[in-house]
Amino acid sequence: MLRRPLNAASLGALLATALLLSGCSLFHSSNTKKKEEKAAEKPTVLVPLVNRIEIHKVWETKISGEAPKLRLGLLVANDGDRIFVASHKGAVEALDLNTGKRLWRRELKAPLSAGPSAGQGLVLVGSSKGEIIALSQADGSPIWRVRINSEILSAPTISADLVAVRSVDGKLHGLSIKDGLESWLVDQQVPKLSMRGTSAPLLTGDLAVSGFDNGRVLAINRHNGTTVWDAAVGQSHGSTELARLIDVDAPVVGEGDDLFAVAFQGRVVHLRRDTGEVLWTRDVSSYRGLALDSNSVYVSVADGSVVRLDRKNGTEQWTQKALVRRQITAPVIYGGYPVVADAGGVIHWLDPTTGDFVARAQVDKKPSSKPVVSKGISVKKRVSDEPIVAGGLLLVFSDSGVLSAFRAPPLGTAAPSANAPH
Repeated sequence: MLRRPLNAASLGALLATALLLSGCSLFHSSNTKKKEEKAAEKPTVLVPLVNRIEIHKVWETKISGEAPKLRLGLLVANDGDRIFVASHKGAVEALDLNTGKRLWRRELKAPLSAGPSAGQGLVLVGSSKGEIIALSQADGSPIWRVRINSEILSAPTISADLVAVRSVDGKLHGLSIKDGLESWLVDQQVPKLSMRGTSAPLLTGDLAVSGFDNGRVLAINRHNGTTVWDAAVGQSHGSTELARLIDVDAPVVGEGDDLFAVAFQGRVVHLRRDTGEVLWTRDVSSYRGLALDSNSVYVSVADGSVVRLDRKNGTEQWTQKALVRRQITAPVIYGGYPVVADAGGVIHWLDPTTGDFVARAQVDKKPSSKPVVSKGISVKKRVSDEPIVAGGLLLVFSDSGVLSAFRAPPLGTAAPSANAPH
C-alpha cells in the first residue's frame, strides 16, 4: 500500500476529530458542550509576561520564495562566520552571521525541501524530487548533484568523508562527500500510515545513527553500512493506524557516550552509544525533539508542553503546560536557557530550574517593554524548526522566510530587564 504521510496540522485535526467522535452522544449535545469542545481545540492564549532579561534583535532579513503552507525541513545552517538558508522555490543564500548581509545567492531549478547543511567547505540541500545538491560555501558554485529517488525532509549530515541522508521511503543513504556517489544503503519498513517528516542522521564516532518511522533507532557502521545495533524507541499499540503511529522523526541527540531519542506516542530513551543498551526510559510523546544540558533533558511534548527530565535517570523535574496546542518547536539551549518557538511566531525563554517563563520575543517585531501577547497561531508567523545557536546569537527562521537574529544575556550573568518587577 502507498504510504500516507501526516503533517502536524493534519495529525492534530485527526486527533481532535477522534476525541470529538468518542465524546459524542445524544445526551450531551448542548451548546455549552460544543463551546467547551471547540475551546479545548484552540491554542493556549499566552498570559502577558514582562521580560525578566533584556532581549535584543540584532538583525532581520527576508528570504524570498517561501511557501508557508508547506511543512518542509528547511532550516538554518552555520559554519564559522557564515549562515546558510534556502527556500522551497530553489534559492540558496549565504549570509554574514554578524550582520545578516547577503554574501551570495544561487538559484537552483529544484523544489527544495530539506537543509541546508554546512561543513567541509560545502552547502548541501535536498529536494522534494529526491535530489541532493552540493554547493561551494565560498560562492555557491555547484560541486555535485545526485538523485536518490525519494523526497528528502531532513537535512543531510556532513562529516570529513561521508554525507548521511534520510529519505521518506525508509532509507538511510551513505554518500561520498567527494562526488555524492552512494557508498551504502540501509532500509527499514515504512508503516502504512506515518507522520510527515524524517529524523536527521547523527554522525558520531564510527556510527551513523538515525530514527525511523517504525519506532526504531539504528546505529550503522559509517564505513561499510552494516548494522551495529538496533533499539526500539516507539512501541506500537492500539487497534487503528492512527493509534499505532510511533515515528522517530526527531533527531537522535548525542553527547559523549550518551544518546537520547524520542518517539511520537512512545518514550524518551537514554542509550549507550557503542552498544545501544537502554539505560532508562520515560513515557513521553514527541515528534519535535529534545535538547540536553549537563544535568537535564528537555523535551517538546506532542501536545505543546515542555518537560524537563533528569539526565541520569529520567525522573520528571517539571512540566510547563502554558504552550499546549501552540505547535512548539524542539527546544534549544541558549545561554543556559531552554528556548522554544511556536506557530504564533513567539520565542519563549524558560527558567531551567523551575520551567517558568523568563522572556518572550516575536519574529516579526522588535523586543519592547510591552508584554508579548498571542491568542493563536498564524501560517505567516509560524516557526516549525527549532532555533539554532551560532556566534552568541539565537537564529530563528519562520516558515514565511523571515530570519531573525536575537541576543540575550546568559543565565546567571544578566542584570534584570529594566521593565521586570523588583
